[in-house]
Amino acid sequence: MQTIDPDKLNAFMGKMLNDVGAAMNASLLLIGDRLGLFKALAEGGPMTSSELAGKTGTAERYVREWLSAQAASGYIVYDTASGKFSMEPEQAAVFADDDSPVFLGAVGDLVAATMRDEPLISDAFKSGKGVGWDKRNKCLFCGTARFFRTSYRHYLVQEWLPALEGVVKKLERGAAVADVGCGHGVSTMIMAQAFPNSRFHGFDYHQGSIDDARQAARDAGMADRVSFDVSTAKTVPAGGYDLVCFFDCLHDMGDPVGALRHIRSTMAPDGTCMLVEPFANDRLEDNLNPVGRVYYAASTVICTPASLDQEVGLALGAQAGEARLRKVAEEAGFTRFRRAAETPFNLILEVRL
Repeated sequence: MQTIDPDKLNAFMGKMLNDVGAAMNASLLLIGDRLGLFKALAEGGPMTSSELAGKTGTAERYVREWLSAQAASGYIVYDTASGKFSMEPEQAAVFADDDSPVFLGAVGDLVAATMRDEPLISDAFKSGKGVGWDKRNKCLFCGTARFFRTSYRHYLVQEWLPALEGVVKKLERGAAVADVGCGHGVSTMIMAQAFPNSRFHGFDYHQGSIDDARQAARDAGMADRVSFDVSTAKTVPAGGYDLVCFFDCLHDMGDPVGALRHIRSTMAPDGTCMLVEPFANDRLEDNLNPVGRVYYAASTVICTPASLDQEVGLALGAQAGEARLRKVAEEAGFTRFRRAAETPFNLILEVRL
């Protein structure tokens, strides 16, 4: 038996306690988001538990315990002199402001979905089969839409599209755009709002997401130039598209090579394909960091099962990396491939004929 180093053991136990605390608090993040507790505290603090309960129409005893848990997590501030709780601007930006570039209020939905679907994933571990997107808990869909909305809202029009060669000018004049794997259509409508002369077509194989996207387009008054249809990536109708986008979804597809090969046939001769993928280095050892930790976990319970449920089941995973994605594009027949932009969380890849 190997000798245990007490210092290493204590350090590891400290790490585990921190992780267990974060895991236990995940459901409380969801509660705080859904009941508006974070928003109310950010807008009206400093507040006592009674004051926050009164403002949100909730029970004080539950709110008192929730506040204590958030203070212990370092997510809010407790003032011992006044007995009141508050949020610093940085904390509010993460938990209370949906339009903040660092908003993470949707993580509660994502974590809840993965926990609720654990029996499906455990069975998949034993069988080797996949778990399709259409079989997942509904809160995964809305959580995913809200989670990615943050980066799309702050980077897509401002940085990612301008990084593509000649694309913005086409969009300003009037272009045909396909958003493949569009989900709830968040990315589709952000682009449509910015470029009113262009027409946008969102495609996703999940009927429920398409229904929600259509309703969102109607609510936004954009149904006349934004359409959403149920379609897999390999059945998207030809449209002479000037721009085809895959937002955080190519790695989820069972046959990404086949998907890109088909998309080539739907594009204009001088069209551009933009792949937005989770940031990853090409080697495992270079992804053993906080960002990689989140993405590998998500890949295990969401992305890889989704791919394995489809034909081919290539299962690229959320940490495929640029070199692997380049190979997929080249196998699909594309000849030009470059990293156009990046953030700590995304790779933006330009692929052309």
